[in-house]
Amino acid sequence: MVTYNTYNYLLSDIKKLKGVGLKTSNLFKKKKISTIFDLLWKLPKSYTDRSVSTKIENLKIGEIQTVTLVPYKYNFPRIRNLPNRVNCRDETGELDCIFFNSYEGYVKKILPLNIKITVSGKISKFKNRYQITNPKYVSRDASLIKYKHNNYSLTEGISEKIYNNIINQILKNLPKIEEWHNKKILERFNNISWKEAIVKLHSPENVGKFKSNFYERLAYDEILASFLVCSEIRRKIRKIKKQKKTFHLVYQKQLLSKLDFKLTNDQKKSLDEINQDLKSNHKMFRLLQGDVGSGKTIVSLTAAYNVVKSGFQVAVMTPTEILARQHYKLAKKIFEDDINIDLLSSKSLYKEKKEIVKKLSEKKIDIIFGTHSIFQKKVKFKKLGFIIIDEQHKFGVNQRKKLSDKGGDNCDILLMSATPIPRTLTMTIYGDMDLSIIKEKPKSRFEVNTYSKLESKIDDVIKFIKKQINNGSQVFWVCPLIEESKKLDHSSAIKKYEYLKKIFPKQVALLHGKTEIDQKEIILNKFLKNEFKILVSTTIIEVGIDFPNANVIIIENSNKFGLSQLHQLRGRVGRGNKQATCILVFKSSLTENAKKRLNILKESTDGFVISEEDMKLRGFGDILGFKQSGTKIFKLADPIHNSDLFELANNEIKQMEKNNEDINKYKILMKLYDQADIINDIV
Repeated sequence: MVTYNTYNYLLSDIKKLKGVGLKTSNLFKKKKISTIFDLLWKLPKSYTDRSVSTKIENLKIGEIQTVTLVPYKYNFPRIRNLPNRVNCRDETGELDCIFFNSYEGYVKKILPLNIKITVSGKISKFKNRYQITNPKYVSRDASLIKYKHNNYSLTEGISEKIYNNIINQILKNLPKIEEWHNKKILERFNNISWKEAIVKLHSPENVGKFKSNFYERLAYDEILASFLVCSEIRRKIRKIKKQKKTFHLVYQKQLLSKLDFKLTNDQKKSLDEINQDLKSNHKMFRLLQGDVGSGKTIVSLTAAYNVVKSGFQVAVMTPTEILARQHYKLAKKIFEDDINIDLLSSKSLYKEKKEIVKKLSEKKIDIIFGTHSIFQKKVKFKKLGFIIIDEQHKFGVNQRKKLSDKGGDNCDILLMSATPIPRTLTMTIYGDMDLSIIKEKPKSRFEVNTYSKLESKIDDVIKFIKKQINNGSQVFWVCPLIEESKKLDHSSAIKKYEYLKKIFPKQVALLHGKTEIDQKEIILNKFLKNEFKILVSTTIIEVGIDFPNANVIIIENSNKFGLSQLHQLRGRVGRGNKQATCILVFKSSLTENAKKRLNILKESTDGFVISEEDMKLRGFGDILGFKQSGTKIFKLADPIHNSDLFELANNEIKQMEKNNEDINKYKILMKLYDQADIINDIV
C-alpha cells in the first residue's frame, strides 16, 4: 500500500543502506545519486554469468569463469613488488591465484589449504599455467559465487561487487506499492506491478530489453508523472479568476491595415486564440511557438495593443538588450504615437531609469520593453495585465510557474519560442501551457538557398562573398570554437577573423562567447547599421535579432552541428527582401549521419520537419541542448522509441481532465519522479 513510509523509504538518503557510509555516499553523489530511488535508474549495461562451474582443463583464456578448486601451496616472496601466489588444483589440472598488494593473512583466510574453494575471475596464462589475478569472488559456499550479476557504469572507488550488493539490498527491500493505474492501462503492460517491473529491470537476463512490458510500464510511469504535473499547473492557473480584458477588434483591424503585409492563416489563428484567452476570466498561460521568420513578434505586439486598449499595461521581456531594442523600434513604427511605449535599458542614465520606473507606477507607460531587469523589485506597475517573454526556451516548468505567480492574478502570460520541436517533446516540455503554433511563413519571405561546400574549395566561397558584398549584402561567418584546439580539428573564430580581415580590410568584426556584453552590443549595433560587411562569430548569433541586410551565412564544420542548430543559424539570414544563401562548409571525411543531416537541411526549410529528423538521428537529449546542460527529462522514456506511450499518457490526461478526476492517487507517483518541488505547491 502507498504510505508516507513507502515514499519516505524510496526517497531516503543512500546512507541508510547497509554498507553505505559517508565515503561511499559521497562517491555516489558525484554521480548525482543521493537517494535509494536514484540508484534504481542507474541501469546495468551488461551482465556476467558466474553460474556455470568449469574444470581447469576446459578454461578459456580472457573470459570470466568460475572454478571449484583446492589450494595446496602458498608462495609469499620476500622481494618487494613480487605478488603472492597460491597454487591450486582440481582433478583435471592446476591454476594459480595471484595477489598484488594483499597481506599474507588475508590470502590465507580466503584460500585455506586443502579445502574446496570456489573462485571466479578473468582467466589468463603465465609460463604455461592458468591464473586468476586478484580474485574478488572467492568463497567456500559455491552458491555465493555461482550466479549471474549485472555490470554497471561504476563510480570510481566502488567495486562491481559492492555495487551489486547495494542494488540487491534495495531490490530485496522494495516496498509493495498500491497500484495507481486503472485496469485498461495495466492490461497494456500485461498487468505487471511497479515492484515487479523494477526487479525485472535489474535482472541480468533483461539487460537491453527496451520493448518489454516491464520497461515500457516504468517508462509510461515517468511520462504520466510529468504530464500530471503539467496538467495540475494548467488546472491551478485556469482556476485563477481574473478581470477580463475588454477591447474591440476595430483597433486591431486599424493597426493591421497599416502594415505592408497580410497576416498568414497561422498568424490569424494564433492571434484569435490569444485574444480569446485575454477576453476570458481565466488567466492565460500560453506558448506561441513558431519557426524562424514565421512572424511571432507582430502577433504578440498586436495582442499587446489590444491589452493596452483594454486599460492594462504590458511588459515585453527579451534575453538580450539588442533584441529588446529591436522590438521597441518595431513597436514605435507600427504604433506611431497612439500609445506610450518605452525601453528600460542598462545603458540608460540613472535619471532616465528613475523616470521610467516612476512613469510605470503611474501608468504613464503602456508597454515597456527590456531584459529581465524589468522585473526587478524596484519596478512597480500600476496595472500590469500582460507579460510577453521572447526566446524563453531556457525556462523550465518551475521557472515558468514562478513567473506566472509573479505577474499576479490579473496578468496574462505569453511565452514565445523560435525553436520548433517534435510533438512528443512539445507535450513534455511545454505541457503546462496552452499552445499556439505558427508554421506558415509570410509569402514575402524567400526560402534560403542552402548549399554544401568542401573546405578545400574555400576560394570559391570567398569569390561568392566578394560578389555579394559588392551587391550590398552582409555576411555571417560561423565557427564552432573560439580558439584553436589541439584535440578538435575545428576552425576557430579568431583564426578565421585574422584570415578574412586580410582579404577584406576594415570590413570584418569578431564576436564570441568571451566578448564582454557591452562590447557585444556595440558590435551587433554596428553590424546592424552596415558599418562592416562580415561578422565572424561562434554560435552565439543562433537566437537573436533581425539583420535585414545579412543575406549570406557561412557555417564551418557544419557536420559537427545538429540539424536544429544549423536551421536556427540559417534563420539569421533571409529576413529582408532579397534572396539569401546558406553555405555549409565541411571536411572531406563525413560520417553517414553527417551526410544525412546536411542533405535534410538542403532539402527542407521547415523547422518542424527538421527537428523530427534531428531527433531521429541524434536522440531527444540533444535537441534543446539538454545533454550539454546536464539536464535530462526522463530516465527511461524516449520520445522517439516510446512515442506511442506519450500519446497514451496524453490521451489519459485529457480523459482525467474531462472527467475532473481526483489525482490524489497519483500523488506518490508524481513525488517519486523528481517533481516534489512543484508538486508541494499544487497538490
